Amino acid sequence: MTVVGWLMAVWCVGFAMVNVVMEASDHLAYGEYAEYTAAFTVMNWLVAVLKVLGAAVALLSVSRRPPRIPARLLGMAVWGVFATLAVYVAGSMVQAVGMSTGLAGSADELDVASVAYLCMFVAAASGWGVLAIAYSRRHDLGWDVPALGVLAAPVLLALLLLVVPTVLAEFGFMSTP
Repeated sequence: MTVVGWLMAVWCVGFAMVNVVMEASDHLAYGEYAEYTAAFTVMNWLVAVLKVLGAAVALLSVSRRPPRIPARLLGMAVWGVFATLAVYVAGSMVQAVGMSTGLAGSADELDVASVAYLCMFVAAASGWGVLAIAYSRRHDLGWDVPALGVLAAPVLLALLLLVVPTVLAEFGFMSTP
């Protein structure tokens, strides 16, 4: 199980590196949305921090030393990461099916890179599912902790991704729709 925890931590850090590279290369400062660079930078770093926190959750969930975080709280976090990735994968799969059948977009838009990207997320969601189940069993968490994690994390993430842009718009970093 420790290997899965380390793999998920490496996956999170690797995925956070995408945000770091985007900032280091000033990628977000060009294109049709260049005027929103400051807002994109805030969101980019917020997402990078969330990914690094995910790595910490993965490592804490397999740690042999008991973390200073209550087992129930860490259990909710592990289940929350799993649920968030699972929802993302499910949505991406629905989108891919829609594109391949012509219901939304075009099958021509599906390429090897997009399939590889989806497979990367399927693998991550699967790894987090393994971590979540193992952690719940190891700490005898019952059904309420997984339920709270599964329900709360995607809602919290959605709220965060709605509230922060609203605050950024209020301070003039983004326009309002």
